[in-house]
Amino acid sequence: MGRADHSRTQAHESLAADRERARELPRLLKEVAAAEEALEAARERGASAEELHEKGIALDTALTEAMRAAYAEERVLIGPKGYQDRIHRRKRLARPQVRRATEVAERLLTARETHRLHGIQRVPRRVG
Repeated sequence: MGRADHSRTQAHESLAADRERARELPRLLKEVAAAEEALEAARERGASAEELHEKGIALDTALTEAMRAAYAEERVLIGPKGYQDRIHRRKRLARPQVRRATEVAERLLTARETHRLHGIQRVPRRVG
């Protein structure tokens, strides 16, 4: 097996893994919505700092998994050649369907980073 064959095989394996992850995107987006609702409900009822921290971490995890799935969907739409050829990848990134997938992924990334900066309740350390 030559180097090119190995790269092609590796690209197809990566594509298969990305397809699996991309299939989970709708379910993961529902999990993000549920985690956001749970966090907001906990804030409204005046939950403890520990509970708010746990809900914040759960939302961060959901956002991270959804973001990874969205980027996987982008790579699936680009195709197997995009794993090896940066010019092919750049050309495919300009397609409307790929641009929409990229926008979703970047919105999730921005939401995650904003949540990490401002949304996770800090819990005081215990002495002792």
